[in-house]
Amino acid sequence: MSDRPSAPPPAAPPASAPPTQPRNLLHGVRLEDMLNALVATYGWPGLADRIPVRCFASDPSISSSLKFLRKTPWAREKVEGLYLFMLRDQRRQSR
Repeated sequence: MSDRPSAPPPAAPPASAPPTQPRNLLHGVRLEDMLNALVATYGWPGLADRIPVRCFASDPSISSSLKFLRKTPWAREKVEGLYLFMLRDQRRQSR
């Protein structure tokens, strides 16, 4: 046994910056932000018409919708698609 203290473990290599995704419009956008933007644009009834799921039609809330969307990949894909459509539509109207 040695009375010398052990050397500290080597430092981890510096983390590189996450890769940028300039063509991915969903990169960095949280699901909650998408949902809030869709509700602001279409309202809950309009959202339920476009994506027929119960969490949008019956007693809708952001928290219950987020729970459902995180567990259901097909519904999340529909929300992401509608969000991208909304962005393109807004861009077209602003021209």
